[in-house]
Amino acid sequence: MSDQAEIRAHEHGYIHRKDDYLKRLRRIEGQARGLQRMVEDEKYCIDILTQVSAMTKALQAVSLGLLEEHLSHCVVDAARTGESEGRAKIDEAVDAIARLVRS
Repeated sequence: MSDQAEIRAHEHGYIHRKDDYLKRLRRIEGQARGLQRMVEDEKYCIDILTQVSAMTKALQAVSLGLLEEHLSHCVVDAARTGESEGRAKIDEAVDAIARLVRS
C-alpha cells in the first residue's frame, strides 16, 4: 500500500467536514458559557431550560452527523475489508447508538 493510500485508509469519515464540526462545537461551547452566566445572573428557570434544550439539540445534531459519517465511511470500509472487520465496526456503531439513545 502506498503512503498516500495508507494515510487515506486511516482517515476518519468526518475529516472532510472537520471545520464544520469544530464550528458547531465552538458554538455549543458558547452556549454552555451562556448557560453558566444565566445561572450566575439567576435568570428564570424556564429560560435556562429552554437554552439547555437548544444546547442538547445542537449536541444531538453533531452526534447524528458523526454517526452518519461513521456508518458511511468507517463501517463500509471495514465491511469491504472483511466480514469480521465489518461486524466489529457494526457492533461498535450499535454500542454508540445505544449510548446516544440512553443519554
